[in-house]
Amino acid sequence: MIYDISPPNDPSLAVFPGDTPLTREVLLDMRRGDPITLSTLRATAHLGAHVDAPSHYSATGATIDQRGLDLFVGPCQVIRVAVAQRGVVAPEAIRAEMTEPRVLMATGTYSNPREFSADFAALSPKLIGWLRRQGVLLVGVDTPSVDPAASKDLPAHRACLEHDVTILEGIVLDHVPEGRYELIALPLRLVGFDASPVRAVLRTL
Repeated sequence: MIYDISPPNDPSLAVFPGDTPLTREVLLDMRRGDPITLSTLRATAHLGAHVDAPSHYSATGATIDQRGLDLFVGPCQVIRVAVAQRGVVAPEAIRAEMTEPRVLMATGTYSNPREFSADFAALSPKLIGWLRRQGVLLVGVDTPSVDPAASKDLPAHRACLEHDVTILEGIVLDHVPEGRYELIALPLRLVGFDASPVRAVLRTL
């Protein structure tokens, strides 16, 4: 069985205020009598389900095309964490044993990807270090960011840089049971970019 954990990408999909929403310009359209349909896409690289490159939060960090693809394919586990709106997930909130190198956290604090809300939960820097010590290489969240919406110093992003933990943001997990899966969330080979949208899916083992 395959679970699609990516939100639908259309112009109604919310992005961070000030970022570039998705638009589609139709250049040719078979319904107008053109021989093919051809369109142009414009959007932030952090659209919907996406992976951050270290260059997003470090001037000397690797760009998305420089990240190994093995990070984005392989065993993972989905866990649910009890956290309040605008709360911070600390190690004490994790009840499950970490068994896989990729962990996806369902916080339930960002219920509508089509309406931006700043009251989603974030991850604590201490949690990032704790996860890395458990062997975690990638952390995914069902929110637009691992840091609070208003954060300027991005402590969770900086902790991910320090511990070399890859970030997957904007996934949808409300329909996915807790457990072990195979994650497939390959970024596009966007040379020099700070992120890439992904079609993130989970395959049952």
